[in-house]
Amino acid sequence: MAGIPSSKRASNIEYAIRDVVVPATELEAQGHSIIKLNIGDPIAYPGLPTPLHMVEAFSTALSEGRNGYSPSYGLPELRRAIAHDESQKGWDAQPNDVYVCQGVTEALQIVFQATLEEGHQVLAPGPHYPPYMAYPQMYGAETIEYELQPNNGWSLNFDDIESKMNDNVRLFVLINPNNPTGSVADSKDITRLLSILSNWPNCILIADEIYDGLDFSGRQVSAASLSKSVPVVTMNGVSKVYYAPGWRIGYMAIHDPISTLVAVRDGIERILRSRLCASTPAQLGYLAGLEQDRSWMKHYSDTVKERRDVCLSRISKIKGLEVQNPEGAFYMFVKLTDKKWADDDKSFVLQLLHEQHVLVVHGSGFSSEKGKGHFRLVFLPDVDTLNIAFNRIDSFLQKHRIA
Repeated sequence: MAGIPSSKRASNIEYAIRDVVVPATELEAQGHSIIKLNIGDPIAYPGLPTPLHMVEAFSTALSEGRNGYSPSYGLPELRRAIAHDESQKGWDAQPNDVYVCQGVTEALQIVFQATLEEGHQVLAPGPHYPPYMAYPQMYGAETIEYELQPNNGWSLNFDDIESKMNDNVRLFVLINPNNPTGSVADSKDITRLLSILSNWPNCILIADEIYDGLDFSGRQVSAASLSKSVPVVTMNGVSKVYYAPGWRIGYMAIHDPISTLVAVRDGIERILRSRLCASTPAQLGYLAGLEQDRSWMKHYSDTVKERRDVCLSRISKIKGLEVQNPEGAFYMFVKLTDKKWADDDKSFVLQLLHEQHVLVVHGSGFSSEKGKGHFRLVFLPDVDTLNIAFNRIDSFLQKHRIA
């Protein structure tokens, strides 16, 4: 008897970062130890715990019984703290501009629901974080990739952007710093982008700035701070810079300089009310992170940068690999130059996993066209683990090298 079919919207979803975990889990069940360089979870690696004062605030909320429903838009005190933090980045953020969600992923889904209809388009960078491709299709929209230039630090290709803008583009996505490449768009880049978008009054800029506190270039800037006419929805949260991904607290902050998002904001608020609220004690933990000591951040950032530099050094000495220097976040998008793997990055990832027990993510999982021939590596593990991983990758490439 035929089973009940899945919906097309569900069966079309792919999430490469977690899909590769399935064969890794099978190997672990067989007793193998896997070096995991696949997922951007800082808690999974030594030396980068969630700051204690945040954990204590979360715990205190539980012990004091503050674990009931909270307001659908977020706790008022957290919204005030986020607005203050955003205002320090150069724009006049107010508490009512901030909406607290269950991570940036939920914030994205809500914005997609509130803005997209059949025939609409989303412009997202190629390569990009997979949900930007997966979710718009659920609402009848289509994601179109604009190019990040692989031989120029993965910088924005403005000619390509201009050629793809049209009246159907409702959302333009800027991930800054970028996942998976680690590239950083500076104020000059963003100003030029805003100039292009200003010609399309129905387009909203989605500024995914979840890695803004992991900027090694000193050039990262809030997109909202530079916009005088283009509406900007900033995405950020507790997961990456505050090292608490499992808390699932993110936010969207709306900058609407010429009041074009009145109807969209109403739609966002209706959706937020219908899904109740984000975790109350986790919001209080994030509040402690925003309002209390942040001196720990420099040590964490220096640690991540040190591990990035180890990876850059190792890759420079391995035949068959090349990489553009990532200026932010904690990823690098490594190019496979061996002929055997240049057109089949997924086979590289799966075979490396089975033979050497090192798990990375195939670049084509971030864009079938613009990510192929690469793999994404997370450089959060300790230095000894990274060196072991690169020894295994080097050995693997030598073994399979085509003469």
